[in-house]
Amino acid sequence: MTVFTEGRHAAEFVLSEAQRMFSRDNITIAAEQTIKPGSVLGKRAVVAGVVATAAADAGNTASSGALTLADPAVSSRAKDGVYNIVCIEPATNAGTFEVFDPTGRSIGKATVGVAFNKEIKFTIADGSGDFVAGDRFTVTVQADNADFEYGAHDPAATDGFEVAAAIALYEATTGESESAAISAITRHAEVNGHLLTWKTGIAAADKANGLQALADKGIIVR
Repeated sequence: MTVFTEGRHAAEFVLSEAQRMFSRDNITIAAEQTIKPGSVLGKRAVVAGVVATAAADAGNTASSGALTLADPAVSSRAKDGVYNIVCIEPATNAGTFEVFDPTGRSIGKATVGVAFNKEIKFTIADGSGDFVAGDRFTVTVQADNADFEYGAHDPAATDGFEVAAAIALYEATTGESESAAISAITRHAEVNGHLLTWKTGIAAADKANGLQALADKGIIVR
């Protein structure tokens, strides 16, 4: 007897969502992906489409140097919003700055004269006067939904896909240099955890981190 296995249905994992499709976004699936309804997704910036601008705080010490963005100025892990770069350890003709992402999370320390290469990329140059504690720069990253692409969540990734960000409502299969447009749950919803697809063999700790990342977006897994 032939046995047929019924696949996942579109959106069957959704228990409840906000009114007027507020929980959903149209998203772009990256190349070389096999996505099912209920697949947990990560997202990364398409660097070529992201605009970044740097500015010195008006209260900085006079003649205290400048921040110059690299080309490109961001990596695929960049977030939309304002990054703050704050002097925490002044030094003669040098200094150390802490870099905070738009959520206020520290992503590392930048040393004067040394390239910083993480979510944003820049170098701070020493000026005619030394930096003092509290001197700061900002880097404003402008990236709308069209500047991001999504793929299967993978805790081992380093490009942005390591952070759970959405759940696919529909299936999509993309080849090399191909993309696909689908809808996904990106915020404020309750979903059935038994109907979600995670990376095969995902460790319990990585799954817990993924569940927390979804909860941070208001996506509650029951």
